[in-house]
Amino acid sequence: MTFDEFARTDLPGLLRFAKVLCVDRGTAEDVLQEVLLRAHAKWSEIGELDRPAAYVRRMIVNEYLSWRRKWSRIIPSAAVGAEMSTPDVAAEFADRAELVAEIAELPPRQRAAVVLRYYAGLSDAEIAADLGCSAGTARSHLSRGLATLRVRMLAAEEPGEVNERLAN
Repeated sequence: MTFDEFARTDLPGLLRFAKVLCVDRGTAEDVLQEVLLRAHAKWSEIGELDRPAAYVRRMIVNEYLSWRRKWSRIIPSAAVGAEMSTPDVAAEFADRAELVAEIAELPPRQRAAVVLRYYAGLSDAEIAADLGCSAGTARSHLSRGLATLRVRMLAAEEPGEVNERLAN
């Protein structure tokens, strides 16, 4: 498979993955662009792999994690949170926006573990491989991220809704 064929078939999915991971479209595009430049330079090696998309996805996770370390001191953050949303058209979209905003607040490795599990559908071993850690550490990141999301999502609801949900 040539790099052009790979880009034509896998680029849309990789961009969606990067957007979910980075939360910000601009950052996702920057991260993906950096990864694709490096992947193109090494395509003779990467193209020979059984699953080049998995290798490039791992590169995206690594670039995202290093990007956060590298630019966290330089990139200004807006005073308004990530939930700057457009008018809601349905409760499902509102719930999704709330969930994305909460995921954005997770530490980078926990966020990566949650996105890799629930967006990319990877197993513990695959998540560990993408994060460069053991399977136990990957499960720990995932467990802590999910626990944090549960607490934050329940705290955001009205007290009556929480009691009703806990009773069921």
